[in-house]
Amino acid sequence: MNNDIKKDKVLIVEDEEDTRFILERLLMKNNYEVRSAENGVEALKLLENFFPKVIVADWTMPQMDGLQFCDILKEQEKYKLIYFIVLTARASLKDRVTGLDVGADDFLVKPVENQELLARIRSGIRIHNLQNELKSIEHNKAIIELACTIGHQLNNPLSSLTMSLKSLESEFTEEQLKSYEEDFYVINESIARITKHVDALKKLQNPEVIDYARDNKMINLDNNS
Repeated sequence: MNNDIKKDKVLIVEDEEDTRFILERLLMKNNYEVRSAENGVEALKLLENFFPKVIVADWTMPQMDGLQFCDILKEQEKYKLIYFIVLTARASLKDRVTGLDVGADDFLVKPVENQELLARIRSGIRIHNLQNELKSIEHNKAIIELACTIGHQLNNPLSSLTMSLKSLESEFTEEQLKSYEEDFYVINESIARITKHVDALKKLQNPEVIDYARDNKMINLDNNS
């Protein structure tokens, strides 16, 4: 087995110590990276440094139960795509509807059969990955559309600026042109650089977002293909 392969992360939220230990061992044995918490309050603290693809949480827990935890989690954009499985002794349709209303993705009735739990987790991970891929595609599409719009909007004033500069140059005598040679050089070089970036914006296909300053990002136009 290659230890360098990145393991999928799962968070267990369960107040019963024996059940929590059994679930931890089961998932670790099946090559998941696992963290556990005794209730929703503790789980929220864990999420500050641990980002799982799937959360398996008991419904009934002290301080903050599974549904309260799920409700808080699904209100936050960065956690919305985490697949949330509720463990419960409640099997009624009304209870399931209540859980779905707060954002739970799946239910398992206790006592849980190991193979069924593993199958639901695998399914949750597949759904999480697909949702992230779709989100990435939509994000890139939005960037491309925005870049293309900006590129086209800049193109007309840039063309007017280029034509005005050529017209201005034609009005100058050779002696005047020599006096302003450095200024015209700087202006023409700047126009050339802007034109290059405008063309890159209009032709953007594979946007690469890179760090710019502090927490800000920017599109890398120098490596577009």
